[in-house]
Amino acid sequence: MPKLFRVGQYIVFFWSNENDEPIHIHIAVGNPTPNSTKIWITRNGGCIIANNASRISQKDLTHLLKIIQTEHSTICNKWKTFFEVDEIRYYC
Repeated sequence: MPKLFRVGQYIVFFWSNENDEPIHIHIAVGNPTPNSTKIWITRNGGCIIANNASRISQKDLTHLLKIIQTEHSTICNKWKTFFEVDEIRYYC
């Protein structure tokens, strides 16, 4: 699974077997786990919380969402490169 970046104690990553879904990222404390928080990436540069399975505090989650929005194009480019796709499917 490719690690995208780290924000404090949080790691932002893709699961390597999820390219059949619209573009999204996962966030976990420390190391990637199946109980990670899932965030959909939207076409317009935003993001939507699919679930907060890792129970990130609202304060930290708000901060992380702002960073994810700032890194939208980087995340999209890494998705294309890693999954070897020309076009990205978005949640919305």
